[in-house]
Amino acid sequence: MAPVDLLKTPLRDTTTQDRTRRRGFLGIIKRLVDSPKGAFGVGVMTLLIIMALFAPQISPYDPLELDVRNKLQGPSLAHLFGTDELGRDILSRVIYGSGISLEIGLLAVSLAAVVGVTTGLIAGYIGGIADSIIMRVWDTILAFPGIFLAIGMVSILGPGPSVAIFAVALTSMPTFARLTRSIAIATKEMEFVTAERALGVSDFEIMFRTILPNCLTPVIVNIAIAAPSAILMEASLSYLGLGSQPPDPSWGNMLQTAQVYISQTPTYGIFPGLALTFVVLGMNFFADGLQDALDPRRTRSRFGK
Repeated sequence: MAPVDLLKTPLRDTTTQDRTRRRGFLGIIKRLVDSPKGAFGVGVMTLLIIMALFAPQISPYDPLELDVRNKLQGPSLAHLFGTDELGRDILSRVIYGSGISLEIGLLAVSLAAVVGVTTGLIAGYIGGIADSIIMRVWDTILAFPGIFLAIGMVSILGPGPSVAIFAVALTSMPTFARLTRSIAIATKEMEFVTAERALGVSDFEIMFRTILPNCLTPVIVNIAIAAPSAILMEASLSYLGLGSQPPDPSWGNMLQTAQVYISQTPTYGIFPGLALTFVVLGMNFFADGLQDALDPRRTRSRFGK
């Protein structure tokens, strides 16, 4: 019987750990949805993802379809958001624009997180000259206002979605690096890390298997915070003609074109502007709700409980 019990014990431990993780994850989701801000943010994120993934099925028209005879029309039953200067359906272009904003925002923030977290982890754990060189580079980039740095990069490399993604990502990398570095500095002095060094565990394994998991929760929250800023910056670059280029249905270039016709069709610019405002506000609420869900003590302390 003894050998059988020894074989079964790890299975029970693994099952218990899985159940604990599942309960923890479900608890986070419950706290997120129970929060008014979190519920609103989840709703906005869900709507944005549905619009981006199912744009061909949802949009009533092709966003590039021209109908010059019905240009600059106001909202009607045929065109709920009206038409633009070439007769294209604004509602369809707003729906397709959600995909561009989501794609560029997610790619930019993901790139920023990967580079920023990796460099911050190396700087915080190794320290010394490596720390000084890495952080001075990020401090130099952080000294410039993000939008001006992005404009300068796009002006040099040329406009386009790929350049806009890299430019937006570069402005967010220092934040991820500084956050990860501070956690790495605090964690590397803890007893379990010292014990691993004494056992001969390599620095690479300590950094990426031991210290990195301790950085994941604040990094996830920072991703949620950085995403709406990335979407807003992409729209700003497109508005200036440095991001997505016409005829792509980007919210930014729609707003740029709409200002020319604001006296003829005021609603032309209202709907892309409302979509951008709604998404940025919803994603900020999602980030705030996620932060409360991951750290319930923050919510209790806020209300004095």
